[in-house]
Amino acid sequence: MVVAHQPCPARTVPGGQPAVIAEGTFVTIQQALGGNYTVIVNGNMMRVDGTDAAALGLESEVIEFEDRGDGLVHKEQIEQALRTIYDPEIPINLLDLGLIYDIAIEQNKVLITMTLTAPTCGMGPVLISDVKYRVAKVPNVALVEVKLVFTPAWSREMMSEEAQLEAGLFF
Repeated sequence: MVVAHQPCPARTVPGGQPAVIAEGTFVTIQQALGGNYTVIVNGNMMRVDGTDAAALGLESEVIEFEDRGDGLVHKEQIEQALRTIYDPEIPINLLDLGLIYDIAIEQNKVLITMTLTAPTCGMGPVLISDVKYRVAKVPNVALVEVKLVFTPAWSREMMSEEAQLEAGLFF
């Protein structure tokens, strides 16, 4: 159990709605995976991004992107951000897991088309909020929209070879 040292941004589980854990609130850490924390606050489950962990007295994850000064959003930085987001049940990032189908950049707006490992995944809204939160940290991103699709259906063949090896599925 930890105590929030200052107001801490969070998102509800499974809905993904933004919330704030008040300073002085007792927090029970349920899971620490991929730099994010799933916590219980007053009987409610929430997700705290690793970049905000210092508010709970935990080591913060540092995600930095170089601002190239050209005012543009760069796809490789979007991909870098997506590689910092892990499926809560499979410790593999969303990009290598094959959940990201498309990244479109229109000026300072990013549209990400993604899926889930299963249409009934209860963490879908949380993953979508994770994507929006982390991609918004990329320089020059003004808006992030996520479109959730289920066609084509996700399969393990969509995983990178490295991810398949990590998961023990590559033989």
